[in-house]
Amino acid sequence: MAVEIERRPLIVERTEVHRYPASARVNHWITAFSFILLTLSGLALFHPSLFFLTDLFGGGANTRAFHPWIGVVLALSFSVLFVRFWKHNLWNRDDTQWTKQIGDVVAGHEEKLPELGKYNAGQKMVFWGTALLIVVLFASGLVIWDEYFHGLVSIGTNRLAALVHSLAAIAAILLIIVHIYAGIWVKGSVRGMTQGNVTGGWAWRHHRKWLRSEVKGDGDGH
Repeated sequence: MAVEIERRPLIVERTEVHRYPASARVNHWITAFSFILLTLSGLALFHPSLFFLTDLFGGGANTRAFHPWIGVVLALSFSVLFVRFWKHNLWNRDDTQWTKQIGDVVAGHEEKLPELGKYNAGQKMVFWGTALLIVVLFASGLVIWDEYFHGLVSIGTNRLAALVHSLAAIAAILLIIVHIYAGIWVKGSVRGMTQGNVTGGWAWRHHRKWLRSEVKGDGDGH
């Protein structure tokens, strides 16, 4: 398939464009799997009606023991993702214009949108929202991790931390649902994080500015 990079003569013959190296994909799936385990174990401890989920972890005691440690894995894994991708997620005026044309985004009128880099405004909002929520979850989680930090704060502070932790967890779950839905909705996106490559047509349609930099060899390999 020919992928047109400039409006005139430059035509690049390629069927696939490399989007993520194996290390980034493994990093992403460790983060994702950790989040799933945290969601299941957290919900199991959140309400008695969901306590049956503790069977997945070998019972209530194991669930309480595993949950915070999985949180540590998530925080460390996402920290690596953050270092990899934060520069790609800095806001610019193209993102502002993209949000103003959200109607065209939903309608699939990509030709009316500004050319985008590696991520669009929606992906950037998910990235920064996730980063903020993980910080809140980690900090509040440490406060209520009684095995190691019991008695270091007042009961009132402990209860407040538990409330903040629960609200942040609900927000994070909703945000990740949006992330998953968007990845499925934009056909071809999931392939980038499973196989590492996307089609040239997908890149041209959704992230044209990024495609230009990849073809010119200006990409950073992340």
